[in-house]
Amino acid sequence: MYEHFETNAIRTQTLRSEQREHAVPIFATSSFVFEDAEQARALFASEIEGNIYSRFSNPNNDEFVQKLCLLEHTEDGVATASGMAAMFLSMASFLRAGDHLLASRSLFGSTHQIITQIFPRWGISYTYLDNTDWNNYDQYIRPNTKMIFVETPSNPGLEVLDIAQLAQIAKKHQLILNVDNCFATPYLQNPALLGADIVTHSATKFIDGQGRVLGGAVLGKKHLIQEVRFMARHTGPAMSPFNGWILSKSLETLAVRMEKHCQNALILAERLAQHPEVLSVKYPFLSSHPQYELAKKQMKLGGGLLTFELKGGRERAMCFLDNLRMLSLTSNLGDTRTIVTHPATTTHSKLSAEEQAKVGITQGLIRISVGLEHIEDIWADILQAIEKS
Repeated sequence: MYEHFETNAIRTQTLRSEQREHAVPIFATSSFVFEDAEQARALFASEIEGNIYSRFSNPNNDEFVQKLCLLEHTEDGVATASGMAAMFLSMASFLRAGDHLLASRSLFGSTHQIITQIFPRWGISYTYLDNTDWNNYDQYIRPNTKMIFVETPSNPGLEVLDIAQLAQIAKKHQLILNVDNCFATPYLQNPALLGADIVTHSATKFIDGQGRVLGGAVLGKKHLIQEVRFMARHTGPAMSPFNGWILSKSLETLAVRMEKHCQNALILAERLAQHPEVLSVKYPFLSSHPQYELAKKQMKLGGGLLTFELKGGRERAMCFLDNLRMLSLTSNLGDTRTIVTHPATTTHSKLSAEEQAKVGITQGLIRISVGLEHIEDIWADILQAIEKS
């Protein structure tokens, strides 16, 4: 382990083979050969460590996880086939029939579906809390409460929750604190250092950073990750070696990419906040953000996501989207390319109108994942689309 983030992201790698390769190769194999019958027995008995089958482990995925653990300051981790596989495993590995989950209300749409539609089938109940509810958390904790799950900053409302405060609550009541750190990435925020037990990632987003592959990770304390590894090993949401290789290489540029994402996002947020056709702008490092002081304390920079609302509601928002020339209209985020999304009709369309209103999703709300293009080109495209709408 090295002292600095960038060095750990670049110089952590699996052992070189006899070919003495500089860049780690892709281990495109489904299984691994045993030296003898005794080694096979010992590996399956978990008496020694080593690769057996790529559904269990693979050198590319192991390297990716090792890097992430160093960057997030966690003890262990598991790579998954997608971000949602990670979110599901991080909860399903611990929750049993009769358990209760406390969660922040503002969550990614598919995470919301897991909690509200899938878990209740198995007798797992939940309570959603708004940001201010955590100040009176005692009234929401039940004898069967097992876990706290939050996103911070949240998707798409960009609410910031106090991870250290939540960690104190979790410790006091012997709960597992599970933090989705997808938006911030380990470069901007380290939930484990603030007391989180589990840190989850959709590596599809900023970790990959170029819109190429799917992937996820569950990181945390070793005894907890043992439970996640058992679940992953026997249910099969394994990351492919190719994606593990891609994502490990992606981590090498995460620091420089996030610096630029954040720089562009802050400039864009400040300009949109001054535009007469914009009703509101949400960005954690904008002084008007409700949790601005907490964001400055908890995060290194404000992140690459912002939301804004145009005058004119849904009709104006749709017209704006249709008039964009350069910016991409897609549901992903965290790409080198700037991406624009209308949450109410896409990523969070499965929420009812009442549920959307509770998390601040209006018909005029637009989410921007600010890319790495020159800020003046990004701004020019947004400006002309606003004018034409």
